[in-house]
Amino acid sequence: MNKNPPSPVVGVVGPCGAGKSTLIRGLEQHGFRCRHIAQEHSYAKQMWKIVANPDLLIYLECNYENSTKRRNLNWTPADHAEQLRRLEHAREHADILIDTNTLDESGVLAQALARLQSRI
Repeated sequence: MNKNPPSPVVGVVGPCGAGKSTLIRGLEQHGFRCRHIAQEHSYAKQMWKIVANPDLLIYLECNYENSTKRRNLNWTPADHAEQLRRLEHAREHADILIDTNTLDESGVLAQALARLQSRI
């Protein structure tokens, strides 16, 4: 019989290039159950809740310049702004906000782990 309860389901949202997939890989290596929520592509403002219904929601902030550089995206500032608009509801309801603009992958993971540990 497993004595440890399962980890909470962690949802991760953010604009393209914010590092969602990278963070999820790192969190899963630490035993977290994660859901990648592609909210930035949906017009349904509560998609994050409907699709994943996470116990905890992490929002990764990323500006236009970093999104474009990280993913080699050919888009305009207006495209990025539209993704941010689609993410507003998730951002407002996020349990954890992480600004990825000045952090590398390990820094984002460290911040996420520390903040998740303080919540569980």
